[in-house]
Amino acid sequence: KLYFEIDNALYNNKIKQMVDNNELTVQIESSIEHKTLNMDGYEIHYNVSGKENNEIIVFLHPAFSDHRAYDQQIDYFSKDYRVITIDLIGHGLSKANKSKDKIDASSEHIRKILELEGYDRVNLVGVSMGSLIAQYFALQYPDKVKSLTTLGGYDINKENKEVEKAQRASNLGLIFRAAFSMKSFRKKTAEITCITKKGQALFYKTASFYERKSFLVMQGLQNVIKDRKNIKPKYPTLILTTEFDIELAKKLAKEWHTNIDNSEYFMIKDAGHCANIDKPLEFNRLVKDFIDRNNE
Repeated sequence: KLYFEIDNALYNNKIKQMVDNNELTVQIESSIEHKTLNMDGYEIHYNVSGKENNEIIVFLHPAFSDHRAYDQQIDYFSKDYRVITIDLIGHGLSKANKSKDKIDASSEHIRKILELEGYDRVNLVGVSMGSLIAQYFALQYPDKVKSLTTLGGYDINKENKEVEKAQRASNLGLIFRAAFSMKSFRKKTAEITCITKKGQALFYKTASFYERKSFLVMQGLQNVIKDRKNIKPKYPTLILTTEFDIELAKKLAKEWHTNIDNSEYFMIKDAGHCANIDKPLEFNRLVKDFIDRNNE
């Protein structure tokens, strides 16, 4: 049973079948330019699409994933916006190497990328961990944020014992799996984040570059989530959740919406934690409508 859980031959064969049938390939028609931000001892990789000088959207991916989590968003948004997708430190091609920087350094990476691309203000879209990093950037650079969209997130300015307990239990289970088999780890994260088989397979693919040593990078979330008083965002915020996310996530999303001004809340039906992968058309429509209204 342990072997079956850790290296599930049936699951791996299903992934292989989907690869063979070309079901894991998202055809992107937009022109994409791959770029790097050079830091001290490591590089942050990011991709840019869409016309220059258009308003900009930066997409921030979930934990363990990479920029490919947004492959189903590129064509839709790059028609009207400049689009940037980033491999956050410790994810995708952005290896931390010997640097002591952790995931909280991402806010500085985003600031430098915006500077390199010639933008003063940004529309941020973050899913799961990406929503926490988006808020952390907005906390440090509120005047640089035009709008904030989050999916599967919660208020980083309020420590929550329920969240800590749930995440501690979940993370221990994932680390245990990763210690035995990264395939098992990717399989479990895919099952947690998506409910459709195609969605799970796509997420599994986006987690292919995540390494065991990247767990150390995640310790930086301790600096992101803290009790902070009198934080009142001035930018418009869209808070999304999904029908099949855990009840705690939906509860926290509603509480966050209630506690801040200039926010909108919407639940996407028939989707798991990462609705941008499970239900891309619905996610794209909701997010673009929100950003369009706040860039008029």
